[in-house]
Amino acid sequence: MTEFNTTVEPTKNENIVKFVINSIISQTKSYEFNNIDTAKASPLAQELFSLPFVKTIYISQNFIAIEKFASENMAISWKDVQDDVAGNITKYLNSGKSVLTDISEGDKIPVTIYAENTPNPEAMKFVANKKLATRIFEFKNKQDANHAPLAQSLFDFPFVKEIFINSNYVSITKQSNFEWPDFVNELRGFIKNYIESGKKIFEDEILEKESVDSSHPTNQKEYSAIDKEIISILDEYVRPAVEGDGGNIAFQSFNQETKTVKVILQGACSGCPSSTITLKNGIEAMLRELLNGKVMNVEAING
Repeated sequence: MTEFNTTVEPTKNENIVKFVINSIISQTKSYEFNNIDTAKASPLAQELFSLPFVKTIYISQNFIAIEKFASENMAISWKDVQDDVAGNITKYLNSGKSVLTDISEGDKIPVTIYAENTPNPEAMKFVANKKLATRIFEFKNKQDANHAPLAQSLFDFPFVKEIFINSNYVSITKQSNFEWPDFVNELRGFIKNYIESGKKIFEDEILEKESVDSSHPTNQKEYSAIDKEIISILDEYVRPAVEGDGGNIAFQSFNQETKTVKVILQGACSGCPSSTITLKNGIEAMLRELLNGKVMNVEAING
């Protein structure tokens, strides 16, 4: 049985604090409760609304975000109460009480899925109106997808080669001997029905592992000042566009002698015919300009 722990994580909004749990408390759906009457689906949220400063409660996957009232009449600082709230959440979770009322097997969560082309003709992006993941997951085959039931089910289709899941979409790379028009609607319908049925997308075993999201590599080892500059530029200027195309770009290394940056391409960007042009005409030129010639070359490694 999981021993729950809760850590406090400030947000950019001074009135909202995230309470991050060391385990998943909501698998497929995010909740927003504005008062105790709307929180019937969550006994924990109802209990938290007994605190006089609580305005809104959000529950999603492995965290609870709480917004406090900002009025002068309710002049409570999060620093004064956040540790107590975290302790109350931990105590509640370890008591074995329900966080959310169960979704019965026959109930469905309304889901919209649309298919979106990517620059890689071998990859298609299936976008949902629901959050599917809080970090990046990449699966090269069914064996890689242990504890990822949705990905495992998708690998049962003979035309599925690789799967990339991030935020609210699933990016699928097909086998080269198949054509998208023959099965894109089948995949779209399958993903829609899977999520609507309330099935797990990920199991706790994979979600509780240390994040392998290479979008923040500075957490993995020490980097030089120039490495961090490169990572910052990739994060700010490149990654949003790459994610929009159903993929990811991650810094791997920088060689000061050759002035060469190596990056890892994932998802729809891995093996994409246009990625070389994008690297040379876009990313390489940007790094040369912004770093005043410290970088001259960019090489890609397919993830």
